[in-house]
Amino acid sequence: MNNKQAIPSELSQAANSLNQVLAKVVDSCGPSLKEAVALSCKALRNGNKILFFGNGGSATQAQHLAAELINRFQLERKPLAALALTPDAAVITSIGNDYSFTELFSRQLIGLGQPGDIAVALSTSGTSENIAAGLKQARTQDLITIGLLGRDGGVCIEFCDISLLVQATETARIQEAHLLLGHLFCELVEKEMAANSH
Repeated sequence: MNNKQAIPSELSQAANSLNQVLAKVVDSCGPSLKEAVALSCKALRNGNKILFFGNGGSATQAQHLAAELINRFQLERKPLAALALTPDAAVITSIGNDYSFTELFSRQLIGLGQPGDIAVALSTSGTSENIAAGLKQARTQDLITIGLLGRDGGVCIEFCDISLLVQATETARIQEAHLLLGHLFCELVEKEMAANSH
């Protein structure tokens, strides 16, 4: 059987769609990614940390990226100070119950964020109220804000010092591009920090 004939049309369509999205990302996100890496490495060297947060699929990506830094991505090196604001069920449910879901990240940032830390928000729509509230709070505390955003960036883009914007409309394609950008971010931070650890 011809291999091309064996590929489901849905897979081919999805791959073509993702390639189109990634072509735009390559054209638009390079300088922002470089700046995000430089600022994050500076923060880590100064004893600061990187805080990731998002909703739904972006919540699991936030956890994934934090894990790549606190543990390792590709290189053997010291752990880098990073955590996600999404995995603690007790924290999430207590804030949601006692206050509101909108304050889910902002309250955590009040308790955990320090001036000079990096706040990395992931949102495929850019319109999530709790993401916007978290970014606003991060700014009031003098954290550097980085957004992995989708579509036109929504309201969240206004509160980001650096935006890695995936200009697409399909949530799945945006998340796939966010994972590529997130992996590259982790790879470049890791290389820079490992190279200057001696």
